[in-house]
Amino acid sequence: MMKHSVRNSLFFSAILLPVVGAGFLFRDKLFPVRTNQQVTTVDTIPAADDTLITIIAVGDMMLGTNFPDESHVPPNGQNILDPVKEILRNADLTFGNLEGTVLNSGGDVKKCSDPTKCYAFRQPEFVVDHLKDAGFDLLSIANNHMGDFGEPGRANTQKVLKEKGIKYAGLEVCPWDTIHVKGLVVGMTAFAPNTACLRINDYEQARRIVKQLNEMCDIVIVSFHGGAEGSSKTHVTRQKEIFIGEDRGNVHEFARVVIDAGADMVLGHGPHVTRAMDCYKGKFITYSMGNFATYSRFNLSGVNGIAPIYKLYVTRSGDFVKGEIVSIQQLGEGGPTIDPQARVLTAIQQLCKQDYPEVLWKIESNGFFSIDN
Repeated sequence: MMKHSVRNSLFFSAILLPVVGAGFLFRDKLFPVRTNQQVTTVDTIPAADDTLITIIAVGDMMLGTNFPDESHVPPNGQNILDPVKEILRNADLTFGNLEGTVLNSGGDVKKCSDPTKCYAFRQPEFVVDHLKDAGFDLLSIANNHMGDFGEPGRANTQKVLKEKGIKYAGLEVCPWDTIHVKGLVVGMTAFAPNTACLRINDYEQARRIVKQLNEMCDIVIVSFHGGAEGSSKTHVTRQKEIFIGEDRGNVHEFARVVIDAGADMVLGHGPHVTRAMDCYKGKFITYSMGNFATYSRFNLSGVNGIAPIYKLYVTRSGDFVKGEIVSIQQLGEGGPTIDPQARVLTAIQQLCKQDYPEVLWKIESNGFFSIDN
């Protein structure tokens, strides 16, 4: 298996790229071939220890919606990521969940029986430049709001992300993607309980995709959008979670299924609040990273308005070594700024003790964390 062997970068590229050009013959029985599916190189700020790979991960991002009107877009084209972009850039790879379509106008807006409980997000295309400027390399587009403007919204989102060189995954038509960094190939896939997405409750599909990525990649990242949402849903129940009649999955079980299949990291989002961290077979899991950068249309009061920036250090085979938590807050209409009270750090310390006492996390007051062996 590739991830358990040491290979020269040039030799690895020589054997992988022809397979990519051929359209991934070993996967086209399951999924249509993506024309933009290829290994690419990214310019990154090196980690202090070059033997480790650094990955920054954040939760939900919706940088402003022009629907139903422009009042929900930041004024003067402001990039709400500016206060934290130097942090976001300081890793080999940066990941987040893109909570909503990218579309300047039009699309097939979803129908809502109760508009007070239903929001449609249509982010103007310039927000992708903001994501690129802030250093994002990988995005999950598996979530409920990716279908807010139907197929036109999903298609244009993929088109713009591809044009800007940001990798993405999570729909049936784009189940996974790969990126080349520090001589390694990193693969990413994503799941959600929603239409046109890879389904979080379809464990057989999840196993197949992760096993395929594990065969061709050195590190495999799995993302999910799952679990019930709201300020009262900070705890991992280890059971199936239902929210407004929708099966949002058993996220504890899902994480173990994909790690058993070969995943090296599981990055969760969806509840719109932060949840505990976990570690299984030496692999890092976070069950929800909360609202990271959500402008207008989101409830940002109390626990909904605080979230972590995770910086994770893993070996070249994907095993967790250590991490850092930077605590952010969203004030007013939203947008991340450093939280001087570090409230989400305190919340994570408490949630880990309550929900995963068997994992001996050592979480320091400065945000550094590791397993206390």
